Amino acid sequence: MAGYLSESDFVMVEEGFSTRDLLKELTLGASEATTDEVAAFFVADLGAIVRKHFCFLKCLPRVRPFYAVKCNSSPGVLKVLAQLGLGFSCANKAEMELVQHIGVPASKIIYANPCKQIAQIKYAAKHGIQLLSFDNEMELAKVVKNHPSAKMVLCIATDDSHSLSRLSLKFGVSLKSCRHLLENAKKSHVEVVGVSFHVGSGCPDPQAYAQSIADVRLVFEMGTELGHKMHVLDLGGGFPGTEGAKVRFEEIASVINSALDLYFPEGCGVDVLAELGRYYVTSAFTVAVSITAKKEVLLDQPGREEENGSTTKTIVYHLDEGVYGIFNSVLFDNICPTPILQKKPSTEQPLYSSSLWGPAVDGCDCVAEGLWLPQLHVGDWLVFDNMGAYTVGMGSPFGGTQACHITYAMSRVAWEALRRQLMAAEQEDDAEGVCKPLSCGWEITDTLCVGPVFTPASIM
Repeated sequence: MAGYLSESDFVMVEEGFSTRDLLKELTLGASEATTDEVAAFFVADLGAIVRKHFCFLKCLPRVRPFYAVKCNSSPGVLKVLAQLGLGFSCANKAEMELVQHIGVPASKIIYANPCKQIAQIKYAAKHGIQLLSFDNEMELAKVVKNHPSAKMVLCIATDDSHSLSRLSLKFGVSLKSCRHLLENAKKSHVEVVGVSFHVGSGCPDPQAYAQSIADVRLVFEMGTELGHKMHVLDLGGGFPGTEGAKVRFEEIASVINSALDLYFPEGCGVDVLAELGRYYVTSAFTVAVSITAKKEVLLDQPGREEENGSTTKTIVYHLDEGVYGIFNSVLFDNICPTPILQKKPSTEQPLYSSSLWGPAVDGCDCVAEGLWLPQLHVGDWLVFDNMGAYTVGMGSPFGGTQACHITYAMSRVAWEALRRQLMAAEQEDDAEGVCKPLSCGWEITDTLCVGPVFTPASIM
């Protein structure tokens, strides 16, 4: 395995030195800078990503993770995940170029967009990217003409009616239409090798994975009956990225493992994949944002007074980032970001009704309201946790007023674990299909092991 990440890519920190400590140093330095323009910045704990990966391997030992590049395409994230041996799920040419630029081989890339531009299909063909997804006849015809040697994965629709973000409204074919597409693929001499699904982001019911895996089993049998060599099961994404999620990752993993044992038992020759984005990066990123302006608004409401007996007022704070930038989760995920004050207030300080607003000159750029905060000042820093998903790189749908700087950090313990994995992979490079033990006692599969072609059996 190539050494994608080097010590020069991040700040090495000792155990006990937290991201918050590093943020404190950086905000102090930014406040003392001679320039009057102070921009928001991120601190990314790459060690948190490493820990998430070990957790994934422990909970889903049969599943090979692919990282959804669209979620956060920052260089440090891509390098550490490549170092860990992940594959990469790309939605467009720019993402494929990005991961290949850091040295990721084409065999570890999935072009996982069911609806693709012809020019980008040609790019995939030219650069050896073989695994592509589809969900309709038009897409199949484009691939036949522009990438006839592609290995296709059929994307099926799921019941994501309770998910926060419903991808099946846009992507996925119904079960009743699968046979027709598989027949057309066979007539066109296109090889369909597997099936994918996505339960949607913020799915509250882990059983959605079990039902989808059962549906995939039916499609596998259809494909095998028609002569397709089915051996790829792609579980898609939707895995939570924070500890406070409604459904814990471990709960989802338990449901998936049971469904796999039932419908695709170990040894059946099926390569199980998953495409994870938020899971890996959400909690690894913390952002610091400075207050650029403020105003106090007196509220003419008789009978209401602040705790100290003064006239009721609300304070409006303006930030250098808003909902059209790094706080887009307010629009897309209905999240109300809660700031952490860099300066801890005393218990005697009164609290005021407060709201946070972004830099856009419109009435929609409200980051948070209904907050109770002490009196803050222009130049003060607010810190927000869990800011790694769809905030930086190509994953940010709008982009802020300027690109936010990212400081990557990793503990020495996490770095040593990565180095041991690299050495183990190099020593056992010739032992294909063998799980390589890490010093922490968990197992990791670094190479793609395609077993015998799936043989259908009766569904239990």
